[in-house]
Amino acid sequence: MLNSSSIPSQIIIATRESALALWQAHFIQARLAKLYPQIECEILGMTTRGDQILDISLSKIGGKGLFIKELEQALEDRRADIAVHSMKDVPMDMPAGYALAAIAEREDPRDAFVSNQYAGLDALPPGSVVGTSSLRRESQLRARFPHLQVQPLRGNVQTRLRKLDEGQFAAIILAAAGLKRLGLADRITALLSPEVSLPAVGQGALGIECRSDRTDLIKLMEPLHHLPTAQCVEAERAMSRALGGSCEVPLGGFAEINGGVLRLRGFVASQDGSRVISDELSGNPGTGTIMGAQLAQNLKARGAQEILTALASQTTEPVSHP
Repeated sequence: MLNSSSIPSQIIIATRESALALWQAHFIQARLAKLYPQIECEILGMTTRGDQILDISLSKIGGKGLFIKELEQALEDRRADIAVHSMKDVPMDMPAGYALAAIAEREDPRDAFVSNQYAGLDALPPGSVVGTSSLRRESQLRARFPHLQVQPLRGNVQTRLRKLDEGQFAAIILAAAGLKRLGLADRITALLSPEVSLPAVGQGALGIECRSDRTDLIKLMEPLHHLPTAQCVEAERAMSRALGGSCEVPLGGFAEINGGVLRLRGFVASQDGSRVISDELSGNPGTGTIMGAQLAQNLKARGAQEILTALASQTTEPVSHP
């Protein structure tokens, strides 16, 4: 039970300034305004290093953790109270002094196939150029469709769609959640099943971060916390954490709850798709983090460790999650 003395008069929400990030921040702002009409909620838009460097793949410049460091600094400096993130951008280990106050209900976690000419991946002729920003997607595409050319695609959603419309790509792969949130669902040509493209860890879910000493905010965010989504995302993140998941590791992890059972699927692959190690576990949703760690061990035992060791030998800089 909240008492009036523990409710702040204002909450400042830090966010990136991309259209999608702003949508996410305004979504949380609206939820908070409805829950706590007495609190003034403001948006603090920021440009991060990940937004500034667009000509180099994320795996080469430090991973998607680059998208949240400036937001965390705003929390540290008390210029903001909370930050809203796509959970797939949040590093597997939270820095000391920070906490995830809530994980909001998940939007569609699948990948979307977007093309102006072709109905689906199966319809693309040999040599077609497919754009994606993710090693996870690239490895799965190369494994299943070796006749296609996969090329890197950076920029916000609108920039990626513009490059497709300009004819630079026959098709591009984007997260369905982002397109739907931006009112661009009509651009989705086909949704890719997890069997074709296993989603990224946390894909489609929003996380609300604050300083761990802000117990007042953690309490205020409780109504935004969606337990089934959190159980799934925590299982996925536990698997990725145990695998050393990063932007330089082509891996996917996806959990869903049906009939009271959590099903967790995961894979690790070589970037060229020549090796894909996959496995899955099912169990009690309340044991998701244990399942995630176990699935990681199973994948390592089946050959993923060799892939991870080879990838580690190719890089010397630590990175954040894809």
